[in-house]
Amino acid sequence: MRKKIQLGVLLLLAVVLVLLPKVSPFFIVFVATEILILGLFATSFNLMFGYCGLLSFGHGAFFGTGAYVAGLLLQHLQWDFIWVLAVAPLAAAVGATLIGWLCVRLNEVYFSMLTLAFGMMVFAIAHQWRSVTGGSDGLAGFPLTEVGIGLDIVLANPFHFYYLTLLIVALSLAAIYLLTISPFGLILRAMRENTERVAFAGIPANRYRLYGFILSGLFSGLAGALFATFSRVAVPEMSHWTQSAEPILMTILGGSQYFFGPLAGAAVFLGLKTLITSYTSEWMIYLGVILLGMVLFLPKGIFGLLERWLGGRT
Repeated sequence: MRKKIQLGVLLLLAVVLVLLPKVSPFFIVFVATEILILGLFATSFNLMFGYCGLLSFGHGAFFGTGAYVAGLLLQHLQWDFIWVLAVAPLAAAVGATLIGWLCVRLNEVYFSMLTLAFGMMVFAIAHQWRSVTGGSDGLAGFPLTEVGIGLDIVLANPFHFYYLTLLIVALSLAAIYLLTISPFGLILRAMRENTERVAFAGIPANRYRLYGFILSGLFSGLAGALFATFSRVAVPEMSHWTQSAEPILMTILGGSQYFFGPLAGAAVFLGLKTLITSYTSEWMIYLGVILLGMVLFLPKGIFGLLERWLGGRT
């Protein structure tokens, strides 16, 4: 049932996303682009949370690293966009390797607190290293270069950028999905259920946790690079703990047990945010109340509700 639901939603979503720019105004395309990017970020986070069973409060550090590296390469070196997208995630993966080597040795709350500490450390560096990061002002207005490899795509054109983002996110999600159904992904799930039993089987649990952490950081950095190019700004707040909280909330809203749950959660989160901000400046209060209700009454997220609803009719 779960696979049928996700397959049906995937097919419907693919049709909608491909046709969206042809039938929607610019603003809708703008919001959809942001949903795709943050959906990738949330899915990257869920590689640790949903599959390893580890809650990270520091993933904003990797998102921010990808954003800043992309901003620096575009602003100072004017690299082709394709190479920016190759280097920025690798930089985030290096950071994830260093941080993960220390964090994956710990369990549960200790892991969460240490990732939060490292995340705030990255935020402090971005905020204070003014000569490189621009300090509290960040990097802004960097030029949008050519995509490279002979592709005739204008990044400044929001519709071109939307389709490019859709392609990159689709390929990234496909790669993450293949990881989750591979023997590597099965080991991650086994560790979520019982780490000690996995260790007794002779599998180096901490090593596999580190691999998962690095991959999660890499795709988070890719999302950060896309977001920096999309918004043409890289600021310290992109690595703040509040940025780390967004994928957590999106994942819970959509359902951490479902592969496309984080993407659905991103759509709901940003959709509600966009709708409420159009009516009131106190949007955070109303959004908080709505999201609190959804978390309390939908413990398995939107996909869990859909599965229960369809299951009751079959």
